[in-house]
Amino acid sequence: MNETSNPPRINLRRAALTFIGLGALLFLAAGTLRWAGAWVFLFEITIGGLITEAWLARHDPGLLAERRTARGQAGWDRIITTIMPLLWLTWLPLMALDTIRYQASLVPVGLQCAGAVMIAASFYIVYRTYRENSYAAPVVKIQRDRGHAAVTTGPYAYVRHPIYASGLLTYVGAPLLLGSWYGLAIVPVMAALLGLRSMMEERMLTAELDGYADYLTRVRYRLVPMVW
Repeated sequence: MNETSNPPRINLRRAALTFIGLGALLFLAAGTLRWAGAWVFLFEITIGGLITEAWLARHDPGLLAERRTARGQAGWDRIITTIMPLLWLTWLPLMALDTIRYQASLVPVGLQCAGAVMIAASFYIVYRTYRENSYAAPVVKIQRDRGHAAVTTGPYAYVRHPIYASGLLTYVGAPLLLGSWYGLAIVPVMAALLGLRSMMEERMLTAELDGYADYLTRVRYRLVPMVW
């Protein structure tokens, strides 16, 4: 694993701001704090993020440092990673309006619990991915200064983009947990962006990363095994 001279630490301030910011989007739109699903969602996202950062700080501080910078990001990827957070900013309030303010959706409790499990599973996939791939930067780029190499083990033996697969689990799990059919209806748009990003990333890695073209011939599926 990579190490840095000044190992990064978990960012409690950012975690707190994320909790408050996402909470504001949800509860202001809902008009109430009495929303159990939203509280579960916020604690899952926040605690899962902190546990992941704590593991990276201990086992791969180089990757944690890399994940806190967007240097070297491809221009097309910058566009996609700007659109996706903007979707979240509209998606979360929409679900709050749907589920609580107007009570337009009625999602069974069992499916809400399944949504919570999906979000937890997404963090486990992230952990397994980081354990195998010390080059899992948040932006698409070739990390030549870190000896970037194609990774084929762990989750990469099943899908080419396990981080995106974990994101897809969160995209499906969040509206189920929050109890919003309208939120679930937006998921295909978000999944399409993940799919587009995965294809663009593969094109770049095939052209610039040794061994990646061979890897593509051995692992057929991008995000979901036996599907795509």
